[in-house]
Amino acid sequence: MNDPIKIGTRGSKLALWQANWVKSVLEEKFPQHTVELIIIKTQGDKILDVPLAKVGGKGLFVKEIEQALLTRHIDIAVHSMKDMPAEIPDGLCIGAVPERENPSDVFISQSGLGFKELDSGSIIGTSSLRRGAQLRHVRPDIVIQPLRGNLDTRFKKLESENLDAIVVAAAGVKRLKLEHKIIEYLDPNIILPAIGQGALCIEIRNDDAKVGPLVESMDHEPTRTVVKGERAFLNRLEGGCQVPIAGHGKINKDRLILTGLVAEIDGTQMIKGEKSGPLDSAETIGIDLAEELLARGAAEILQKLKSIEHEGYES
Repeated sequence: MNDPIKIGTRGSKLALWQANWVKSVLEEKFPQHTVELIIIKTQGDKILDVPLAKVGGKGLFVKEIEQALLTRHIDIAVHSMKDMPAEIPDGLCIGAVPERENPSDVFISQSGLGFKELDSGSIIGTSSLRRGAQLRHVRPDIVIQPLRGNLDTRFKKLESENLDAIVVAAAGVKRLKLEHKIIEYLDPNIILPAIGQGALCIEIRNDDAKVGPLVESMDHEPTRTVVKGERAFLNRLEGGCQVPIAGHGKINKDRLILTGLVAEIDGTQMIKGEKSGPLDSAETIGIDLAEELLARGAAEILQKLKSIEHEGYES
């Protein structure tokens, strides 16, 4: 009898959907193996009353799960790719990146009005510096209110905290079958998505000869290529939750087109650019784009944000 393959996951509805999806794919492809879920509570799940940037940033959603992977308490970790820090711990690797869901952000309002139709002074809930900066850049007349919590919690707070609207990732809304709540898919020219948004990260130990080949069967090469470029861009900028950074890649025929931006928190300044190149140069494209933005003023924005205390948010 084979030992069960253990998947580590957070306990939110969305995290469980993602982990169960991975479980079902593995069971279908490899019926000789049993697969079970292990729910792990992360610091990001426990600390709900403090902005993430003040307690360590997005890595708080993955550290405990990665530790369980390193200590062999679990065999596979399933994360949202956008929660992954730029650096992967020694001994671990991204075993697979399945095909990406829609990477866009979506707008959900109480009134049914779209983003540009909202009255001046309307309150939009988001705990993402990236979203807040871009929303303010287009509509400096709206108010951004910090909004923590999983997707269910954010929907509830739309009503309980008297918000006019919230902005969340399309992927989670679609995975939880809540598309009927979407008022508008926000154009990337309004809000460029987060690095890796809509993609899953299946993380494993890099010496796991049993699990590695099983997980590899779930890899979607075009998605991995695009995400590789986006994460190289993020890594070169040394970005985290404390900085409004966005990046989105797409494949056109045999070329990767990567768009990225760095913005001031208040949206008054935004450095945006685009690079393209062959698919086998994804990391180089990401680094080159980051270098271009740094040279055009992003370095000053990043330095300023690192040197001052500000109210942090989640990306």
